[in-house]
Amino acid sequence: MGRRRARWTGRPGGAWHVTARVAVVGEALVDLLWPTGSREARAVPGGSPANVAVGLHRLRRPVTLLTSWGDDPPGALVGEHLAAIGVDVVRLPTEGPARTTVALAYLAENGSAHYDFLTSWTPAALPLPEDTAVVHTGSLAVAVEPGASRVLELARQQRALGRMVVADLNVRPAVRPDRAAYRALAERLAAEVRVLKASDEDLSWLYPEQDTEEAAETLRALGPELVVVTRGAQGAFGLTPAHRIAVPAPEVRVVDTVGAGDAFQAALLDALATRGAVPTEPEELRRVLTRCARCAALTCAREGADPPTRAQLDGTGAR
Repeated sequence: MGRRRARWTGRPGGAWHVTARVAVVGEALVDLLWPTGSREARAVPGGSPANVAVGLHRLRRPVTLLTSWGDDPPGALVGEHLAAIGVDVVRLPTEGPARTTVALAYLAENGSAHYDFLTSWTPAALPLPEDTAVVHTGSLAVAVEPGASRVLELARQQRALGRMVVADLNVRPAVRPDRAAYRALAERLAAEVRVLKASDEDLSWLYPEQDTEEAAETLRALGPELVVVTRGAQGAFGLTPAHRIAVPAPEVRVVDTVGAGDAFQAALLDALATRGAVPTEPEELRRVLTRCARCAALTCAREGADPPTRAQLDGTGAR
């Protein structure tokens, strides 16, 4: 895929354009979807950052996914999936032989998923495209070493350069069960980004002694201009230094929730790249979050991580 240069000056407040590129840094993996009561699992390509990149591609946002996978059967599935969709991919060099991460996704009858992971994340370098305007990361990419430390350092460097850095915590206790260590990691990440997203489940695990809004404010006070919290069927809210804006979740027939948070994040990144600034005014933030919630809801109405196209999200195309 050809890369169009974003009109970005390299400093906050610079000129942006709707073609501003998002660089997504993190894992592509294979989900083994295992429904309750079933004796069989189904292998599908996924990974939160990869899903976000696919979502951005479907929204017609220039996007590059920086990821890695192994020369193994799960890796072949990942590579074929991304090539078929047409996502621009930088397959990262790794330290030693690469192995594809595999996630066991246990699906409950209500469509929710519980995960366990066999992980590998050892990027030797993280070369961003020159025209990157927004950098996104999160999930296993900031939790699994040695790659996590390198991604956090990348976030620090890129924010210092003036690029918009965004993250989705997407907490995975299965890969880092030490709550205090995970909380310290989340707080370090919060200090390096301008926008941070988390789910209410993420926050309740990280801060069991606080309610959702207190935990969100704890993270916002560390540096982000905006913290967005998703709450499943209860919608989402955004927290800035001056405002708390909540939006409802559209009513849909839920097939499963796989990829819903990633679809929400793709819509959020698309809005940030279009604006070139963090939406902090109440009505602007409400419009952004409403569109993100719709993107997540459309994904819940379909099986697996299957985010909508821009036409579907805008209501001009078939679902």
